[in-house]
Amino acid sequence: MRIAHDHTSLSVADLDKQRAFYAHALGLNQVEEEFAMPEAGVRSTILRSADGMKLELVERTGSAAQSFADPYEGAGTQGYFHWAVQVDDLTTVFDHVLGAGATVVSPPAGAVQPGARFAYVHDPEGNLLELIQPAAQ
Repeated sequence: MRIAHDHTSLSVADLDKQRAFYAHALGLNQVEEEFAMPEAGVRSTILRSADGMKLELVERTGSAAQSFADPYEGAGTQGYFHWAVQVDDLTTVFDHVLGAGATVVSPPAGAVQPGARFAYVHDPEGNLLELIQPAAQ
């Protein structure tokens, strides 16, 4: 049996603004799929990076925002509360996503695994994103 990650889905308030952010911040600029169901107030798109990472953005009229001040607060609510992506240069990617419109939650720091580093940011709508640089091999 083979099991592999396909994509992560994120509910957003403004599909167009979030699409622009994730294209600029993480290189998710290839549109794999678009879907609309106007009668339900739903629009969605699946974005893909050149190396195959995929993120689905779903906009639904009247959706309610959820926001966590820090990663530990999010753990107090059951369900998914952040998306983690692996990066090869944490400092460069951290600065880049901030330049694209993200805000700092926690700056780059050492991770539990020796030699690894991580940081947390909020995207423009307050969704929590973790950036992880693994230890050098």
